[in-house]
Amino acid sequence: MHIGLMIRNMGDQSTREIMAGAALAAEDREFESIWVVDHIAIPPEDSEGSGGRYVDILTSLAWLAGLTSTIKLGSGVLIAPYREILPTAKQIASIQELSGNRLLLGIGLGWMDAEFKALGVDRKERGKKTDELLTFLHEAFSQDEVELNEQKFLFKPRPPKPPFYIAGSKDYSIKRAVKHGDGWIPIVNEPEEFEEDLRIYRDMCDSSNKASDKVNVVSRLNLDDEALSKEKLTKFEDMGIERLVCGLPYKDLDDFLNKIDFIKSLIN
Repeated sequence: MHIGLMIRNMGDQSTREIMAGAALAAEDREFESIWVVDHIAIPPEDSEGSGGRYVDILTSLAWLAGLTSTIKLGSGVLIAPYREILPTAKQIASIQELSGNRLLLGIGLGWMDAEFKALGVDRKERGKKTDELLTFLHEAFSQDEVELNEQKFLFKPRPPKPPFYIAGSKDYSIKRAVKHGDGWIPIVNEPEEFEEDLRIYRDMCDSSNKASDKVNVVSRLNLDDEALSKEKLTKFEDMGIERLVCGLPYKDLDDFLNKIDFIKSLIN
């Protein structure tokens, strides 16, 4: 089971010094991947923990790609209906190209009403818009010549397609992961709470003749309890999880380093 780390691209920890230090430390310690999140318009009443400060997800990934050499780069997750199809596809392909094919593309529908309102996007259309982006991405990464709005054009650079991991635990999210994704990336508190959804996902993959082993989970370890943390890691690994993406609260770079060194000690 691979271990990824969430890098805070929000709040006081989203300075270039802390983000760069965290990314380089994760790579130096040979963690498999680093991940950043996506918010674009936080209202004041929901700004606790971030102060409303979020560095753009795709800009962060591009910048982190330039800083690092080997570690994989994950979007956890890109909110598809917030973005126009073609510019977003071009950014994704560019990051994949310039990073040396290190991108792990998590994609989700979004949930915050205020963000949809600020963007002027109908929240009821989020499923449709997400499917449209995913459909175009599959086409764009499979052929040089594509078409949008009755206009044919060349889609280059066209690096190898990054794996698509679809977020969410609702029935429609699991169906979308099977239909459009290479894998699935739900948020999971405890392994036991996840067993039924995992069975449903794998059964649907089997029915569709798709691989069912590309399951990532975003979760937190109890960093104050070594035994509980090891137990959680073992349970996820026994469930056949491909990758655990660890959410990490931290105050500053030193705090981040202490916590990832603890995680490293659990998996050595």
